[in-house]
Amino acid sequence: MAQYFEVHPVQPQVRLLKQAADILAKGGIAAIPTDSSYALVCRLDDKAAVDALRRVRGVDDRHLLTLLCRDLSELANYARVDNQQYRLLKLGTPGPFTFILEATKEVPRRVSHPSRRTIGLRVPEHPVCQGLLEQIGEPLLATTLILSDHDEPLNDAEEIREALDKRIQAIVDAGACAMTPTTVIDLSKGGEPEVVRQGRGDLSVLGLG
Repeated sequence: MAQYFEVHPVQPQVRLLKQAADILAKGGIAAIPTDSSYALVCRLDDKAAVDALRRVRGVDDRHLLTLLCRDLSELANYARVDNQQYRLLKLGTPGPFTFILEATKEVPRRVSHPSRRTIGLRVPEHPVCQGLLEQIGEPLLATTLILSDHDEPLNDAEEIREALDKRIQAIVDAGACAMTPTTVIDLSKGGEPEVVRQGRGDLSVLGLG
């Protein structure tokens, strides 16, 4: 049965975030709000948790998972970034952009793209998401909370509880959040950035609109 944490959306209670972070540190999966939609998250280095997250989400190992980082300095540990890419990242973080980058050896092969050795990374802007990342002290692996029989992300914590209460370990309820996915920019091929998906992030912020 999932532990349920009702937190303030702008000034989340640190005590509750610490409890949720502790569940993640022990191998749990949590549903948390982000600046694009609710997401399922777990620790990057926990193979059992990553496998369980994929099962809950209904995706195989070809589905690209995203690494949520606190800031750009943390992101640089997990991706190879040149000066041009860094300038673009600086414009789009924090915010609702996912950047596909060449993964470093810090990223386990099982969570990077199986053929291209890439990883999706982003720095979220949501205070609850940032607060949780701060408490756990490391990036979290994430996937949008869309169930296999749904077309849209789940956006109501009670609905998430009803659907996943026995399949995940924590639900962090900060009220409804956006239901538009991130804008995805592929920077892994060299040359010009490739817009893979237009979502909530405004491309003009990056000078690409």
